[in-house]
Amino acid sequence: ARRIQHKHAASLFTMPTIVDGVEFDTVAREIRCKWSTENDKASLVALQAVLNEHTATLKAVPGVTSVKRIVCGGCQDFKIITAVGADEFASFEASGFGPEAEIIEAMSKIDGVSSVETQTYTFMDA
Repeated sequence: ARRIQHKHAASLFTMPTIVDGVEFDTVAREIRCKWSTENDKASLVALQAVLNEHTATLKAVPGVTSVKRIVCGGCQDFKIITAVGADEFASFEASGFGPEAEIIEAMSKIDGVSSVETQTYTFMDA
């Protein structure tokens, strides 16, 4: 592990290492689901409205470096990815990942939405 100055941290922290040579400085939480093309893609419109409702709260989470939305029109994926500095992840996790429960509940109630899931993973600029 190396000690680095994270671009969003006030002090040095030890960069976590998965295995020798595979370090990371960012941990992301993804909320994803499938949407339907039925009714002129109404479920996609509703998913975007859920994200719009929660974007400010997600961005206000301490340590957040980005909030991204990914949509695949070919496989009907909708993903919200909230990234935090690795040194802030434990607090993010302890908070229940910000408004994640409310987002999942809202997504699950939308007609045409299925496979609502979450995943945590690391990433880092190459």
